[in-house]
Amino acid sequence: MSEKRPLVWLSAANGSTTLRRALDAHWHITGYSLQAPVPIMMSVPEDTRVGILDLTNLPPEAALAAEQWLEALSLDVWVGIVAHRPVSGMPAAQLIARYCSDFHTTPVHVDRLNTVLGHLWGMASIRASAPDPVGDNYHALAMEGDSETIRKIRGLLRRFAVTPDPVLITGESGSGKYAAARFLHQTSPRAAGPLINVNCAALPDTLARSELFGVESYSSQDDVETIQPGRIEQANGGSLMLSSIDELDDNQQSALLGFLQEGQIERVGSTTPIPINCRIITTATRPLQDLVNSGQFRSDVFYRLGGLEIRMPPLRDRREDIPAIASALLAATASHQKPKQLSLAAIECLVKHNWPGNFRELQNRLRQASLLCDKGTIEPEDLGLDEGGTDATQMASTNLSLEEFRARADRQALSCSLALAHHNISAAARILKISRVSFYRLMEKYNQSHHADP
Repeated sequence: MSEKRPLVWLSAANGSTTLRRALDAHWHITGYSLQAPVPIMMSVPEDTRVGILDLTNLPPEAALAAEQWLEALSLDVWVGIVAHRPVSGMPAAQLIARYCSDFHTTPVHVDRLNTVLGHLWGMASIRASAPDPVGDNYHALAMEGDSETIRKIRGLLRRFAVTPDPVLITGESGSGKYAAARFLHQTSPRAAGPLINVNCAALPDTLARSELFGVESYSSQDDVETIQPGRIEQANGGSLMLSSIDELDDNQQSALLGFLQEGQIERVGSTTPIPINCRIITTATRPLQDLVNSGQFRSDVFYRLGGLEIRMPPLRDRREDIPAIASALLAATASHQKPKQLSLAAIECLVKHNWPGNFRELQNRLRQASLLCDKGTIEPEDLGLDEGGTDATQMASTNLSLEEFRARADRQALSCSLALAHHNISAAARILKISRVSFYRLMEKYNQSHHADP
């Protein structure tokens, strides 16, 4: 019998215990409960690549706790289990779209689930041992693209990079806030220093000071001094990223305020001030100004963090970039194998989808399609996207004229054909059944040639 591989099981109370016992013959399972607070130090076994997200008894109010656990565990791949097919807009559907590569409804076929877990674990192991061509967890791709929207974002971030001022990055979950923060750090004078990320949503109130400021202790019996630098001290000389800053409670905000005012910290257990020189970058999914107005966020903290602000657009507002990003994601997912290709119909399906989970959802859809598609070309049915009413939804959610809708369609046609033709202009023109000259004119008209960012 082969050695058991490690598997994380994250569930609400009274999860699928029978299924868990059935999988125990093949996997060494470490279980976590969504009802427990997220610990600062996770004790996940080494080489853990895959996790099961058991949502069969998920109460709606536990969705935020589930996101905090998923972010803290930070596994390569998750497989969801639900009692019935998720309904769009429900918490379970949003969690699966953002984090899961596959999902199964109860009653679960154990052999099929075990096979899927084995494939996903093997792919994640290969990916972990190979250099990532697009950056950690594909974050770099969120800043890629030739659309006017993302080119303006890159230009604004470059302007912000030369200043030492704090930068607040807002946007929907999965829209690329971390990618923007990394881009800002890497184009700044502090690029040679560290970029330290603190997930504020996973900071328990009782340990927040220790995690942020560090701990210093002395044992008179052993005459030994123990120093554990905190996350802020680790960022000295570089950039400190406070992600999900809107999740800090009042006590945590108060603890952070002292550092923001004085530019120095004191480790827990010490009274010696330590000056800190770092650039502060914060991210939030909710508008901080609204939280200040409602009394949920301190105004004195807000005004020290929001000197410069930028909003990352959701993926649905960057549809022209989707074909190129999807092709790059498939190339990265393939590792040493020949990457799967997207058919024109599949690309059109990706471009039309509204992507409530943004880049995480796109990444997970493509991973699943690449794994389950037996052919060399991915078709719409392999993506598992429900496109019913998408065109009407898009039109209702925008205020575009007929001319603007036509321009959007032209830009999407250019992006799709270039992705299919691997950026060969002649081949792309043949796909659209127009001449090379006409293709070049369209690219010039919509500023879709390789122009420099503003």
